[in-house]
Amino acid sequence: MKPFHVSRRTFLQRCATVAAMSGLPLWYVERSLAAAAEPAKKVAANDRPGIALIGAGGQGTRDAQNAAGWGEVVAVCDVDEKRAAAAVEKLTVDGRAPKVYRDFRRVLERDDVHVLVNGTPDHWHTLVNLGAARAKKDVYAEKPLTLTIDEGRRLVSAVKQSGIVLQTGTQQRSSPRFRLACELVRNQRIGKLQRAKVWLPAGLREGPFKTAAVPQELDWDFWQGPARKVDYVPERCHRTFRFWYDYSGGTMTDWGAHHNDIAYWAIGILAPREVASRVLTEPVPGGYDTFAEYEVNYTYANGVKLDILTTKDDSIYGAKVNADGQRNGIRFEGTEGWIWVNRDGISASDPALLKAPLPENAVRLTTSNNHMENFFDCVKSRQAPICDVETGHRSATMCHLGAISMRTRRALTWDAAQERFVGESAREANAHVARELRAPYDYSFVG
Repeated sequence: MKPFHVSRRTFLQRCATVAAMSGLPLWYVERSLAAAAEPAKKVAANDRPGIALIGAGGQGTRDAQNAAGWGEVVAVCDVDEKRAAAAVEKLTVDGRAPKVYRDFRRVLERDDVHVLVNGTPDHWHTLVNLGAARAKKDVYAEKPLTLTIDEGRRLVSAVKQSGIVLQTGTQQRSSPRFRLACELVRNQRIGKLQRAKVWLPAGLREGPFKTAAVPQELDWDFWQGPARKVDYVPERCHRTFRFWYDYSGGTMTDWGAHHNDIAYWAIGILAPREVASRVLTEPVPGGYDTFAEYEVNYTYANGVKLDILTTKDDSIYGAKVNADGQRNGIRFEGTEGWIWVNRDGISASDPALLKAPLPENAVRLTTSNNHMENFFDCVKSRQAPICDVETGHRSATMCHLGAISMRTRRALTWDAAQERFVGESAREANAHVARELRAPYDYSFVG
């Protein structure tokens, strides 16, 4: 019996340490760690898949470095030679440097590439993911999964037909803190859910910008890809691409892809029925054209409200202010209390809401404590990952609905089953559900 007691004591000590460091209740940590207490899986050399990074920016390179724990990065692809070279330097292991490509289609032709890490800008996500599906390559796809709702429908169909594993990179799904908040809401720990509030950072409001010479190392035409062709403006490219509707959707689809996904998980309904919005600041003419400050209001069929807010007001109780003086997180409000959660912590109107264990028959959500590990586990098992293509599409759709309401300045009605707007202003709104892709970077580009 002695080894058992020592093991149990060690386990409880570890749980106490994790609970103290994370702010999670001890009962939840014990349950989570017990569920994860399987023997470590040893990966044989011939079980390590070949990985290719497509889009070698900061996030893509970090994803590939993380993925290298389960496989070998054999290729790096980017239309910017400097970015590709920087990624290769970070991803070279024991003198084995990944081969560099500019056209991702050449990467898809390699038999030794089994997994793609898609770290491209948003407007390239879908074409790369469709190419992966057609080439039978599993893919870890950065968020938001798509630039438009129509792209999501196409991708869901392609992934299901191909049988590949696709994990959307909304890694908060693999955070015990967010899972706990969603389980508590689903089990009515705060009573009947009435409203959820998502705070997002405000976007950039700058400009006008001037055109410039295209850097020698950059293939600007390929970078623009399916988007409309424009003269090179440094602020359009790389990190700040997300503040142009040609390539992204501002903070509504950037941070919104993370927090709206958690709201979707907790509410448990496919999509809102109604969406309205209010633009608080207008873009600077000739500058970034996504909206920097705004409010979006959703209403679900069961009456639950979801508000998306960008604010610097520090008077709202329970919402932590970040270093920029802005809020970033989610607050769930029910008939019997509230829960606030973000990447820094979780709190409640009454600490007992968190501390009291859920009953054995409570609703349990899918458990993943490591997003990349969950992906590679599913690559091996061929099971659906925690944020599969359908989940990624529906979460992205929530963001796109808000962006379309802002762009049309209309209150809109959404039919989630048909995935189209209905009722007043539907025609104008449905024009934003899809986009025209610039030749030759249209759907035929990937076969």
